[in-house]
Amino acid sequence: MAGEKDTGVQDEPRQEAGLADVLTLQRQAFETSTPADETALYQDTLAEYCWARDVAGLSAKTLQTLVAPVLEICSFYDVVPWRLTSRDLDRYFAGPGKPGRHATMRSKLTRIDSYFAFLEQRYAGEILRRFGAAVESPIDPFNRPRHRGDFGLRIPPSTRAMKEFFAAWRDALPTERKYPVAARNYVMSKLTYISGVRAAELCAVRMGDVHWENGQWGRFLVHGKGANGSGPREREAFLFQDGRELLWWYVEEIRGEFRDDASDPHAPLFPSERLPKAIAALNMPIAPAVLPDTFRRALKTTSKQHLKGSVTELFPHLLRHACATHNYESGMPLWDVQVLLGHTWATTTVGYLATAKGDPERQSLESSRRAVRRLSMES
Repeated sequence: MAGEKDTGVQDEPRQEAGLADVLTLQRQAFETSTPADETALYQDTLAEYCWARDVAGLSAKTLQTLVAPVLEICSFYDVVPWRLTSRDLDRYFAGPGKPGRHATMRSKLTRIDSYFAFLEQRYAGEILRRFGAAVESPIDPFNRPRHRGDFGLRIPPSTRAMKEFFAAWRDALPTERKYPVAARNYVMSKLTYISGVRAAELCAVRMGDVHWENGQWGRFLVHGKGANGSGPREREAFLFQDGRELLWWYVEEIRGEFRDDASDPHAPLFPSERLPKAIAALNMPIAPAVLPDTFRRALKTTSKQHLKGSVTELFPHLLRHACATHNYESGMPLWDVQVLLGHTWATTTVGYLATAKGDPERQSLESSRRAVRRLSMES
């Protein structure tokens, strides 16, 4: 146009104001953030994570252990989770934080990874904007746990060996120095074999959890494991005829020998003989329940004395395997064994029957006979 002077220099492209404003706000937020702000947000994320998992249906006991590994490793390094690296995690779990069992390490790493998935989904943007840190799980393809499986097959004693074991143990009870304690251990062991309950489940049973009128022989309430790690769930355990007679004898003759009030429905069915000084000073009517580790040690010691055969050492979970195997071998259907053990999935029950002695030939003959009878009736 006329009157305008051509300088021969092209105009520089203008920078987009929107992107510049975003970068400026992020820089200002990062510069004004303090370590106390990071710690506060860390605590908020832990609380919200527990709330979310509570909504998903996890039990209170599971919620308590859900963030325990996160707190453990963050306390060790004194950092917030998004400052952790894969090398930090490796050094901790390969050194001072290494658990005794691989299953425990796998559980801890899985819980840490789940928490970081929550952070990435809900807080990654805020953490990057406020603190300039990218949220990335320290569990990478190299340290991600793999399920190694159980390399030792749990082989329970035979039905005959179990009968002889409990018979020998029963005959030796009158000679025990602490007769009530020995009788308690005997009843707990045989009841585990009859009902297939876990050690922790049995130790937590209270006097009011026994319902003599339920079913044909009575049942008792236990807090079993929930499916998919959702936490303890109540279920009924079965006594059967032998279990009812045994437990009735224990309640009538043995339970009152302990120091607490056996008539209290909240009293443990299997109390500890040792009262901590703090509890004894309070003169409380309820004694603490026997611990699962105490039960395991007693069973292990007694099995070395009275168990004969190829299997010479027992522990409560092996009694659970024996219960499933022997009932299945005696003709109990798989579905009923699954209900007996309190499993949600039949595939879990099948794992307990790895040593069950099947007879495909006998089953084939019985199937053929059923087909013949059916055809005979139709004709």
